Amino acid sequence: MRRMSDATGNRRRTERRVSSRIQREVMQLILDRKLRPGAPLPTESELMEDLGVSRNSVREALKALQALDIVEIRHGYGTYVGQASLTPFVDGLTFRTLTRPDEEMDALNEILQVREVLEEGLIRRVAMTLSEPELDRLEAVVSRMEAAGREDRSFAELDREFHELLYGSLGNALVPQLLSAFWTVFRRVARVRDWPDGTTPQLTARRHRDIVTALRARDVEGAERAMADHFRGIEDRTAREYGEPSGGF
Repeated sequence: MRRMSDATGNRRRTERRVSSRIQREVMQLILDRKLRPGAPLPTESELMEDLGVSRNSVREALKALQALDIVEIRHGYGTYVGQASLTPFVDGLTFRTLTRPDEEMDALNEILQVREVLEEGLIRRVAMTLSEPELDRLEAVVSRMEAAGREDRSFAELDREFHELLYGSLGNALVPQLLSAFWTVFRRVARVRDWPDGTTPQLTARRHRDIVTALRARDVEGAERAMADHFRGIEDRTAREYGEPSGGF
């Protein structure tokens, strides 16, 4: 029985090593051929021949790469280069947070701290580069927040839109993706735990108004303070209410 167990374990370890090798080689193939998202990949038969492995090994490796959004398997059509989005990162971080019930506050604070570092570091950069039309769009979002606040309605999606618009002028596609990823994780955890909003919509709207007002005045330090105040409020409420997130993130 022990020998059979050892043999099974060895076989599985070998299969994992083979799968890892195939995954690396498929990724290298994508890079070497400069394939863009949506481009077709070689067929299973071609990969089997090129890599000298079985069909089952190819399929297992492609499934693993699909989970990472590196490839997209379209059944009946073939395999294509994936978008390499941050979806697997979001899923993994959400799972990591929810599986730490005894340390949930720490996990949420870690997410907040990373988001805070990103935004406070970037606000100075965008403060002097935002165009008037971009400021107008931010102000329009805040006006919609204020209208919702007067009716005591939450506006999570407007909050998300504000922060994504704020850094759009940087021309860095990764920044809004990262911010959206942390926002999504926070909201997912809140929904799973059924946490109520920890602040009033009016207060959330006012904090965003302070940010826009400073940006409109080209007051870099004021914009930094407004953003810091925004995050201090979130962190204080989160700690005070045992992890209940605020209406504004």
